[in-house]
Amino acid sequence: QLQKDLEEVKELLTKATRKRVRDVLGAEKHKLEMEIKNQPLPKPKDVAEEEKSSLGGYTVKINNYGWDQSDKFVKIYISLNGVQKLPAENVQVNFTERSFDLLVKNLNGKNYTMTFNNLLKPISVEGSSRKIKTDTVLVMCKKKREEKWDCLTQVEKESKEKEKAAYDTTDPSEGLMNILKKMYAEGDDEMKRTINKAWVESREKQYKGDIPMDI
Repeated sequence: QLQKDLEEVKELLTKATRKRVRDVLGAEKHKLEMEIKNQPLPKPKDVAEEEKSSLGGYTVKINNYGWDQSDKFVKIYISLNGVQKLPAENVQVNFTERSFDLLVKNLNGKNYTMTFNNLLKPISVEGSSRKIKTDTVLVMCKKKREEKWDCLTQVEKESKEKEKAAYDTTDPSEGLMNILKKMYAEGDDEMKRTINKAWVESREKQYKGDIPMDI
């Protein structure tokens, strides 16, 4: 506003012919210039705060996804209804060599995030991308080496190896026992009754087999 006033005063000065008018306009011009000079500069908004305010709504963590792979890519499919209607810049994915995180902004008043750390093998940041399809975001992680991935993350691999080790014993009956224990621990009442019955019958058979026959 002050800048507009100053421009108008300058314009009037070029048209003014009487000394008194020119003096008044000159004084006003100087006053406006000083006011503009002394105006505080607008404070830059905190970038993180601005990002937060632009998000709006609340953030939902995505836990459900599907994945598959080709020779060159690991593909992660995330279902989000109506995501194709968003502006492209609202769907952001940041890649590193061993991770990526997805941010979907302002989808039906909510924001959605998903983070994958410790990917099983390194990926090419430049070669990776995301595609927006109907009700789906497809994250394309470009493999650095064309090899098969057994799972997505290092954590999943370690978890599978531990589970395998628990059942992969030299004694087959010990491995079977471990499986039965797991089924018993995780099963419902009906499952527990069935396992108990099978266990009792098995012990009875063993007992009968151990009794020496009368000669």
